[in-house]
Amino acid sequence: MFGLSGTITSADSLRDFVLYAVGHGRFAAGAIRASPWLLGLLAGVCGRGEAKARFLAATVGGMEQARLEELARDFAVRRLPAMVRPEMLARIAEHKRLSHRLVLVSASPSLYLKHWAENAGFDTVLATELAFRDERFSGTLASSNCWGPQKVQRLQHWFDHRPPQALYAYGDSRGDREMLALADHAWLRGAAEMPRLDDWPAKTIAGRSAGVS
Repeated sequence: MFGLSGTITSADSLRDFVLYAVGHGRFAAGAIRASPWLLGLLAGVCGRGEAKARFLAATVGGMEQARLEELARDFAVRRLPAMVRPEMLARIAEHKRLSHRLVLVSASPSLYLKHWAENAGFDTVLATELAFRDERFSGTLASSNCWGPQKVQRLQHWFDHRPPQALYAYGDSRGDREMLALADHAWLRGAAEMPRLDDWPAKTIAGRSAGVS
C-alpha cells in the first residue's frame, strides 16, 4: 500500500496536474477564488474534501471530460514520472519481484493516477473520484476524499475484510496515519530510513509501537 504525494513523489501531484492543465494564469485566478475554503482548511474550519472540490471547481470546473482525460493521460506520461522518487520506484520493483499485489491509495484524483499506476505495475488505484455531468467536470467529487480514515475504509472494501497475510504500507503525512496503523509493516517518511524488506519482520513491533501512526 503506497501513498503518492510526498511518499512516491517529491511534490503535490494535484497542484502540478492543475497547473499543467490550465496554466499559471487560470491556476492563480482559481486559487484566489477558492481562497476562502483553502484558508478555512488551514484554520481547521473547512474539510479537506470541500476545499479540494472548491479549488478544482475554480480551476478546471466545466472542462470537457474528454479534454480533462486527455490532459490526465499526458500528465501521467510527460510530467508525473519526473516527480517520482527513484528509491520508491526501486521499492515498487522489489515488491513486484516478490509477486506482491500493489495498491496505490491516495487523496489525489484517480483521473491521472490510474494511468501512471498501470504503467508502474500497480494492481489497483484507490483514490478520490471526480464527478462529471453532461460530459463536463461538475466541480464536485464523486466519492469521499480518500484521506485518513477513508483510506482504510477503501482498502477494507477492496480486500473485502480479508486482508493478505502481510500488509506493507508507505506514507509521509497525517493523511496516511490510519493506513500505516492498519499495516503489519509500516514506514513513515522522515521517521526512519526505509528498511530492507527482509529486515522488516524483526523491526515491525518496535516500529509500530514507536508511533508510525
